[in-house]
This record gives sequence, structure tokens and C-alpha cells, in this order.
Amino acid sequence: MAKIPVGLQMYTLRDETAKDFTGTLKKVAEMGYKVVEFAGYGDLPAKELKSVMDGLGISSPSSHVAMTILENEDSLQKQIEYSLEIGQKYVICPWLETERFTNQEKFIEMVETFRKVGEELKKHGLQLAYHNHDFEFEKVDGDYALDRLYASLDPSLMVAELDLYWVAKAGLDPKAYLQQYKGRCPIIHVKDMTKDERKFFAEVGQGSIDYPSIFSVAEEVGIEYYLVEQDRCERPPFESIQMSMDYLKSIGIA
Repeated sequence: MAKIPVGLQMYTLRDETAKDFTGTLKKVAEMGYKVVEFAGYGDLPAKELKSVMDGLGISSPSSHVAMTILENEDSLQKQIEYSLEIGQKYVICPWLETERFTNQEKFIEMVETFRKVGEELKKHGLQLAYHNHDFEFEKVDGDYALDRLYASLDPSLMVAELDLYWVAKAGLDPKAYLQQYKGRCPIIHVKDMTKDERKFFAEVGQGSIDYPSIFSVAEEVGIEYYLVEQDRCERPPFESIQMSMDYLKSIGIA
């Protein structure tokens, strides 16, 4: 069985990409990351970005795309064209306001928007996903808000990109929660948590989340990509992502 590719969510290096987008991608590839998930494209046309990635031997399965872009027909079509040109499979909503989950009227509107977007993406061979934080684990009518969202949409219209740091931060067992979404979670965000009371972002392998145990069920769950992400780093971000990669190599994942 081929290894699950290890990639990076480029938001981790947002300050670096703002200064030198293609140079940052080059460093990421040199560290051994095989795929990248974008959160913006450095104003590069799709054809140019695809050429840069091909030259570096990396690919991109997914992008984080703001709801404001997804909700608008014209900007959604542009995103579809861009994603197809650079060879992506998934278009991911990275975040939404808490009230869209807790206010029933706004929740229904959100689900309908996602349904339309999911159907449009599906027509083009793409798939919509949602990336969680911890606030989606507030209970609404006895169920976690995130579970309500996924239960409201057919898996063909929306899959999960589970961020396991935020699952743990919400007080759940990341491995057990991941197993609930077997067959519906093609991408996980691999992000660790400091062992102190701050529960801050940590390099993978330096924190309290038992990733070897999580990786042991990845194939069974149907994970296609492991994406390292660190929202904020307490050392230079390049150093942080190198540490995460070194750890993943040391346990035979990368």
C-alpha cells in the first residue's frame, strides 16, 4: 500500500508567502512535503502556479476558500476554473461565524448554500469540504453543531477535513471522532497541542496528541492526505514545519 502523502497547509507560512510566494513553496518542497493546501495563491495565474508546482515536484489536492467566494456565483466559477487548472480535488470552507451554527435560521441558510455549492462543484468533478475549529462542538438540540452540518448534507456534496487539534481542544478523542467519519474524511490537519495548561499549537510529535495511534487507523478511515498545519509558531515557522517533518519521517509516515 502506498504511503499517504504528507503535505502542508500554506496558511502556516502566510508571512513568508507574502514576501516570496514561489520561494516559500520551493523551501517547503525541499523539506520533503509532497503536497500543499493553499490559502491564497500569491496573485499567480493558475497556469503559472501549476508550472511552478510541476517544477518542484509537488501537487495540491485542496484550497481553503472563503465563504464570500463560495456564495457568489461568479467568484465560485473562477475558483472552479482555478482549482481544475492546478489539479485540485477539494474546495474547502475554512471557517464560519459561530452564529451560523447556533442560530437555526442561519443554520438552514448555511446548509442550503453549501448544498448549492456542493452540487456545482460536483458537476465539475470537485468536492466541497468543511474545516472545523472547536466552536462547532457546541451542542445544539443535543448534538454537536458540526455533526448537525454533516448530517444535513449528503456525503457526495460535502466531506470533512477534520482538524484534529481543534477536535482535541474541544475535549473529544480525535481518533474516536475521526473513526465516526470513516469514508467521509479524505484530509486531516495534523497539528499538535502543547502539554501545558495553555494547550497552544505545537510542532507534530512535540505535544499531547497521540498521532501514531491516529495514523494506525488512517487507511481504514479512508484518509488520502495528511496536512501539517500550525496556526501560530513559537519559533520561526520554517523551523517548526521542519521539526514536524523530521518527526513524521522518524515514525515512518513521511
